[in-house]
Amino acid sequence: MKIAGAPISWGVCEVPGWGYQLEPEQVLAEMTELGLTATEFGPQGWLPEAPADRAAALKPYGLAAVGAFVPVLLHDPEHDPLPAVDAELDSFEAAGGDVLVLAAASGLDGYDERPELDDAQWATVFRNLDRLTALAAARGIRASLHPHVGTMVETRDDVLRVLEGSSIALTLDTGHLLIGGTDPAALVDDWAARVNHVHAKDVRADLAAKVRAGELTYTEAVREGIYVPLGEGDVDLPRIVSALGAAGFDGWYVLEQDTILDGAPAGEGPKVDVRTSKAYLESLA
Repeated sequence: MKIAGAPISWGVCEVPGWGYQLEPEQVLAEMTELGLTATEFGPQGWLPEAPADRAAALKPYGLAAVGAFVPVLLHDPEHDPLPAVDAELDSFEAAGGDVLVLAAASGLDGYDERPELDDAQWATVFRNLDRLTALAAARGIRASLHPHVGTMVETRDDVLRVLEGSSIALTLDTGHLLIGGTDPAALVDDWAARVNHVHAKDVRADLAAKVRAGELTYTEAVREGIYVPLGEGDVDLPRIVSALGAAGFDGWYVLEQDTILDGAPAGEGPKVDVRTSKAYLESLA
């Protein structure tokens, strides 16, 4: 089992006003202290944008690069997402990493609302996903689509529509799937062969239901603790890990527990939950 970290577990997020943002030096050092050997890059601009500088930022901590989460506008026929993604892939060549984790951005700030797409816009999404898959493959990178609350691929119907309408592989984000109304374990039963990357999360189903019902925004739910350490929530992680193993999955399990910090953490801060999650996931290997 290949386990990596992600800066969002330390509250580092691309959403404006998300919360207190820790510096890379602290987050990367704490990942190393926890025994993690690899990380996703975090939001664009958190690490240096120049490819060589990004590679240099990781080197002192002995962390390999897994890849990056990249929100991209996919449904607008007047917008070509390829140039921006191609520039992001330059960093992969310099710093390493072989997984391009795409999210179908809504075009709005944050993840608390999204527009509805018509059939023509969905066709544009599928076409762009296939184009981006080919672009990444030409550079030796595996593209993957990340279902995510507040993006254009959120609900179970959205997920199935993408799996059936495009060729892109799937990032199994166990938390966002459950919040959006998809049982991630059942999805793996039917679509394990399409999964090439995992964001391992655990969530409280009661708060997830409130998000789906519109009683809480996604951001409010994060503040209320919708994400809990692995093994302490309602995601059937043992079943998921077992099914992926049986299907021959050999990709990364990235520890992700979306967190909002109000200020510099006292004591160990987010490290406590990451340590607990890492130990639990290792127990399932």
